[in-house]
Amino acid sequence: MATINVIDFDAVPDATTLSTQAIQRAIDSAAAGDTVRIPAGRFLTGSLFLKSNLTLELADNAVLLGSQRLEDYPRIETRVAGIDMVWPAAILNVNHCHNVTISGNGTIDGQGAVWWHKFWGDDENGGMLADYSQRGLRWVVDYDCERPRNLVVYKSESVTLDGFTSRESGFWNVHICYSKQVVLQRLSVQNSTGPSTDGIDIDSSQQVRVEGCTVSCNDDNICVKSGRGAEAQQLARTAREIVIRHCTLLKGSGITLGSETSGGIEDVLIEHNHFSGTGVGFRIKSARNRGGWIKNVTVRHLTLEDVCYPFMLQLNWFPQYSYGEQAVGTEQPPHWRKLADGVEGAAGLTQVEDITISHISSKLTQPGAFSRAFFIEGASERPIEGLCFSEIGLQAQEFGKIAGVNKLVFDRVTVDAPAVTLSENDTYHR
Repeated sequence: MATINVIDFDAVPDATTLSTQAIQRAIDSAAAGDTVRIPAGRFLTGSLFLKSNLTLELADNAVLLGSQRLEDYPRIETRVAGIDMVWPAAILNVNHCHNVTISGNGTIDGQGAVWWHKFWGDDENGGMLADYSQRGLRWVVDYDCERPRNLVVYKSESVTLDGFTSRESGFWNVHICYSKQVVLQRLSVQNSTGPSTDGIDIDSSQQVRVEGCTVSCNDDNICVKSGRGAEAQQLARTAREIVIRHCTLLKGSGITLGSETSGGIEDVLIEHNHFSGTGVGFRIKSARNRGGWIKNVTVRHLTLEDVCYPFMLQLNWFPQYSYGEQAVGTEQPPHWRKLADGVEGAAGLTQVEDITISHISSKLTQPGAFSRAFFIEGASERPIEGLCFSEIGLQAQEFGKIAGVNKLVFDRVTVDAPAVTLSENDTYHR
């Protein structure tokens, strides 16, 4: 078992020389059991593709800098926000592999500002977002605006991600898709801003453990998904046996199930996590054309400080993004048709049941910090079934709203909420 240094394959740690081919040659040269080492330095790179039975080590002060040219990321078959389609590869790709480890204290830096600007321009309301929204196409712009992710594990098994930092991704930071037996531990995710810069997304995968990670980003900190629309429902690739524990969530939208639920989400344990200044604590989101289910979820032993929405469950989330339609007589790209092809009728209403939430403390430490204790909007035609809160203590301004729930249980729940619940706080922008 050898250690292979990418410098020996002419990778240049100067942050300006494109080293994609040199690093890929080092990876391709490795035998089973070998370690490919990225030493200290700043290596500019496009997409890199790992292989089975390999360890990639990001040494102290090693940085993989993502190229800011789209041509350095080949377009491949992948899944993007619940839709199977062709899209740019990530900086690091673990595709169709087994027994892979990525470890060390180094960093993957997506240099994402160029991709954020492409999406929303200078003021977060321009760019492709403004153009598509003006044409009634808000529902498709995220898919048409190709932005590389930092790391994707796709159709792989027995993968460990340990210790490194992912920062400033152009799109999602770490995406686990169609994979099983994946461990993410001691990771740090740091995205200052950027649209849809999720921290960790677990997508139609099984036996995934996220432990001891710290995530600060501009969207969902940690998210569990299972595909969007009719195609994902037919694939029936369920996200299940997921554990998220001992993590620290900072800026972002909390720990989320959905909004892509079409393949089903079940057997999820979320425990012993700490939230500070996070937009949301525990979140469920779906739409009326997703279908699927969310069931057998246990959330316990969470501490929340200055969290705006400790519990946000919305089953008609973000209509402008969630619903699209095929234009008659107009030829559209395949992914547009997939987006428009939702799960129709009653089958499109996501079944949410057996959600147990216990031993939660939510406090306000900052003067004037906003918090709404509960924001729960189920579907009247298919209410959330079996939602149990126990041993809960919440400090908030507003109590909030609860609708669309059957068999709601409050057991030893205390709430401080001195202010009137205002409808202007019904909008959350992520």
